[in-house]
Amino acid sequence: MNHEQYMKMALQEAHKALEKNEVPIGAVIVCNNRIIARGHNQTEMLKDVTAHAEIIAITAASNNLGSKYLTDCTIYVTLEPCVMCAGALAWSQISNVVFGAYDEKKGFTNTDPKILHPKTTLTGGVLADECSELLKEFFARKRK
Repeated sequence: MNHEQYMKMALQEAHKALEKNEVPIGAVIVCNNRIIARGHNQTEMLKDVTAHAEIIAITAASNNLGSKYLTDCTIYVTLEPCVMCAGALAWSQISNVVFGAYDEKKGFTNTDPKILHPKTTLTGGVLADECSELLKEFFARKRK
């Protein structure tokens, strides 16, 4: 599978968040061409500001692998990670971060693009329009 196909899986997770009236952000973590973890925002349901899609996926992947390090793994997330999530990804030493839409307000690259582990590669803009549109529709409905 390629970046677009895995990002579509992350979008499926984002739709799960949307169904729960959560900000529709989803993530999947891939290791050896296999999805080992999935996550979507659950901040409202869990009443936990740290329950972002990336954090949930990191925890699931670590449990799956039996390791706090996610070397040789790639996370696909529908929105550019915030500073908190980028920090968690750095600590996990994940090999690759691939995201969909850029977050011009709270994305970590606005603060410090060097937050990630030095060996982590970053790819942004994969299916950006689809990822962005889902968020725009969600917030437009909230403002009505």
